Amino acid sequence: MSVSGAGRIEARGIFSSNSYKVISMDLKLLPLQATFRSTFQKQSTSKPYLMIVLHGRGDSPSGFAFLPDGLAIPQLDYLMLQAPDPYFDGFSWYELPPNQLPGVLRSRKLLETVLTQTARAGYPPDRTFLFGFSQGCLMTLEFGARYPHRLAGYLGISGYALDTDLILREMSSEAQNGDWLVIHGTHDGVLPVERTREQVKALQAGGLPIEYREFEKDHTILDEGEIPFISEWVQRRIKAASKA
Repeated sequence: MSVSGAGRIEARGIFSSNSYKVISMDLKLLPLQATFRSTFQKQSTSKPYLMIVLHGRGDSPSGFAFLPDGLAIPQLDYLMLQAPDPYFDGFSWYELPPNQLPGVLRSRKLLETVLTQTARAGYPPDRTFLFGFSQGCLMTLEFGARYPHRLAGYLGISGYALDTDLILREMSSEAQNGDWLVIHGTHDGVLPVERTREQVKALQAGGLPIEYREFEKDHTILDEGEIPFISEWVQRRIKAASKA
């Protein structure tokens, strides 16, 4: 499976679920273009969880159309966000090095607005997972570590952090108590694994409880091994929360 660029995705009107009537939010209220998919099955839990998906540079929400069926988690709905900046046939969350910071700061503010709107729609932070690939992984780390509310889980795939020292100085106590998963490929030709390894060690030592895993892969997400692992990781968090 490859994660690659695709065309523009327009909003689909409103959040909808045949099983859960509380959710009613016009996607036009979001500061970003987005696509929504509900896979929630009422018998799986009393209320749905939400996974917010952040794509990588040059991609779009359509690049992650496989994710709901791949993860096959009946408690989840999905909000796939489109990054704000056009980049060839896709979109980007921030500029290329060394000019990342302005875009990262802007995108952090946009994500905070998104989380405010999704909470109003019936998905509180503690029922919201943040999933990011490549640039989306960086945004998950940079935004999630500072967000003042604990999310259901934070998942960063094949990415890195912009500034680990600043994350550790500014991270919230809620993020320190959160569930974090970072995955990287040992054969990643776009973002070499060595940098991510060292950054994760620094973040772990500084108090961010990251579970780190490596797969024998390039800059992609694997159908076999990786997707089942992610699915099990998310389902364990949902199960644990239901018993709390």
